[in-house]
Amino acid sequence: MNYTVQHIAEITNTQIIGDGNLMIKNIAYDSRIIYSTKNTAFIAINTHKNSGEKFIESAIDRGINVIISEHHYPEFENITWIIVENSVEFLQKLAKYHFENSHLQSIGITGSNGKTILKEWLYQCLWNELPTVKSPKSFNSQIGLPLSLLQINSSYKLGIFEVGISKPHEMEKLENMFHPQIGLLTHIGTAHAANFSSEEQLIDEKISLFKNSEVIIYNGDNSLVEQKIKKSYSDKKLISYGFKKENQVFIKSNISKDDNIIVDYFGEEISFPAHQRDEATLTNAMALITVLKELNIENKKIVEKINLLKAVEMRLEAIEGIKGNIVINDSFNLDLDSLKTALQFLNEYNKSEKSLVLTDIVGVSTNAKELYEEVSELVNEQHFDSVFLIGDEISNFSELFKAKTYTFIDTKELIESKHLTEIENQIILLKGARKFEIERLKDILELRKHDTVLEVNLNAILHNINYHKSLLKPGTKMMAMVKANAYGLGSYEVSEFLQHHHIDYLGVAYVDEGVELRKKGITTPIIVMNPEQHSYQTIIEYNLEPEIYSFRVLDLFYEAVQKSGYDKKYPIHIKLETGMHRLGFKDFELDQLSETLSQKNLKVQSMFSHLSSSDMPEEKEFTLKQLEVFEKNSSYLIEKLEYSPLRHILNSSGITSYTNHQFDMVRIGIGMLGESPDNEIQKQLQSVVSFKTVISQISMVENGESVGYSRKYKADHPTRIATIPVGYADGIPRLIGNQVGNVGVNKTLAPIIGNICMDMMMINVDNIPNVKEGDTVTVFNAKPSLKEFAGYCKTITYEVLTSISPRVKRIYIKD
Repeated sequence: MNYTVQHIAEITNTQIIGDGNLMIKNIAYDSRIIYSTKNTAFIAINTHKNSGEKFIESAIDRGINVIISEHHYPEFENITWIIVENSVEFLQKLAKYHFENSHLQSIGITGSNGKTILKEWLYQCLWNELPTVKSPKSFNSQIGLPLSLLQINSSYKLGIFEVGISKPHEMEKLENMFHPQIGLLTHIGTAHAANFSSEEQLIDEKISLFKNSEVIIYNGDNSLVEQKIKKSYSDKKLISYGFKKENQVFIKSNISKDDNIIVDYFGEEISFPAHQRDEATLTNAMALITVLKELNIENKKIVEKINLLKAVEMRLEAIEGIKGNIVINDSFNLDLDSLKTALQFLNEYNKSEKSLVLTDIVGVSTNAKELYEEVSELVNEQHFDSVFLIGDEISNFSELFKAKTYTFIDTKELIESKHLTEIENQIILLKGARKFEIERLKDILELRKHDTVLEVNLNAILHNINYHKSLLKPGTKMMAMVKANAYGLGSYEVSEFLQHHHIDYLGVAYVDEGVELRKKGITTPIIVMNPEQHSYQTIIEYNLEPEIYSFRVLDLFYEAVQKSGYDKKYPIHIKLETGMHRLGFKDFELDQLSETLSQKNLKVQSMFSHLSSSDMPEEKEFTLKQLEVFEKNSSYLIEKLEYSPLRHILNSSGITSYTNHQFDMVRIGIGMLGESPDNEIQKQLQSVVSFKTVISQISMVENGESVGYSRKYKADHPTRIATIPVGYADGIPRLIGNQVGNVGVNKTLAPIIGNICMDMMMINVDNIPNVKEGDTVTVFNAKPSLKEFAGYCKTITYEVLTSISPRVKRIYIKD
């Protein structure tokens, strides 16, 4: 993209206020992750849930001088404005013009599952064949797709873009701006299916992307897809792939054996090794081969590319490092697009001091001087304290980098220099091409070095929060509960992410939790749900807000406020008793409460209560009674106070089951972690937590031999057992040993045998295909799920998560 403001206005029929000659090469949509302000405009996107115009001032503060908005704000001086009727429609109109005038070959990928992984695989296979642009991350929506298309510039010859819909009639707008020459339809599954009247309607919507495609490649194992594609597009070149032999592209070999996979492509055999043989991976491999063949890549080269294909690491890892550092590990691939993505992610952290490790960008045919001039411009805008360059090529341009810059021939030389281990209290970004193996730096810098890890997917948390928000009125606020170390996930890391995404309140149990967050830079309002008497001065010192549930607590806290010299009305939160009989003011105390409050320099920021049984449909009558009591008592107190504090009573299951009682704010806890007692709601949520380890050793136990302490397991036939390095000191309860619980290996459940030890346990792997030492073991995530694991433990998911030991390494990822 490379237009003047005037040209953009002409393309989109919009109004300019200011300098029409300014050049625009990028459009930023999120003021929090602007990584470059040069030739960048900020678009204030308005939706029915939120207004991007609230963040115009933030964008201007970052250095943006061109704003695209539905309204003009003249109080901001020396700003050029593009005034639009509808921000989303403007973006789509500009993207349509840009795509249609780009003259590049295009591939459009849609379907329910596999879009992003196929896009990334195709890019890995094709970027060194011809200059290729692709959708960043999973940008495939009404806003994401146009932002992706606007990345196209004249140097690109091929564009690979994924297209996603969640409701009927969305594809029409997407196809209007993007009509791919090659259309690829992946697996049709249950994602968003609830929003469509039938599978037939879902398929019709998806395939309407291909109205103007020349070639359509589709998964023919779904007979309804096969029928509809052939009926609607009989005049086009159609290629089906799948496991059924009726497809033009299918697998001939036995996929359960260790032999090569043999794909039949219109009678040609293409043979390649495959460690992963699950249905989804092989289906994606067939789609990949079919597209590569359509682009005239010869069979020998296809096999070479598949052999070099790395597992798609569509994630950035944030890991707790030594000496108070946070390590951002993005050592999986390196090009300009992925560098921009990493810099965006970096901006989500509020640490002011930061360092960068950056390698040569490998395999790009463009002019090296121009490439590294652009790289250095991006890097310089981030104001790194130190930059470590690895590789002969990038080192030649070290003078372009403004930070304190060091150069190294290879990663080994940087390790030996000891520079990185001297860094303290910074955020360190590792960004490099695979050949440099800079993941070795992560091993040196990370605080905990265990094979057992708890992976926390931050984007899944955001998805789950947004799903719950979609059930609420636009003005309803949301509090995220991050007590108990954010249910064991890491209170600071989760709170930092939530603050970045403008959560309204955070809730902690004890003052120490709130103090830790404040010390690490969290400024979002924090409610302390269990303020202890000795902590009142600390609450005031760190600007925390206490729950007040009795006259004793009210009097003692007010006494602390007076002693502190605080000269404003201190914010407090009044807990009302509505039937749970735990804590709170009862109805007969409200007159005295209002009178007492009127005499004290305190402000009731909110009044709230707890639902005891919102997750139990059989207790609906009791829950409705609680809601009735809360409505009555809170309304009475508001009348007495003569002002209106926020009111909140709904927890995660309350949000989904009693939405009409949302009041002014809701509280989300386990719901943001992807758990719901309602099966239909569960389908809409994403799994956040994955507890993983690896197989340390595989042994053969002969008939009659025993395994583990107390000889609790004795083999009744020759049995293969695997030992894994996780035990009850990591949070695995001993009660799920002796074949009560299971773990997942290669997507198959393996029973836990014998007594669970402190640091390890043993599993039966007789029925696990292709199992070997070093294989990943899933304690819980998908198979078994967190709910299933809690079932083995005869407890609830909350207890499972909060029981995971601090010694288990937490890794924070973004898909």
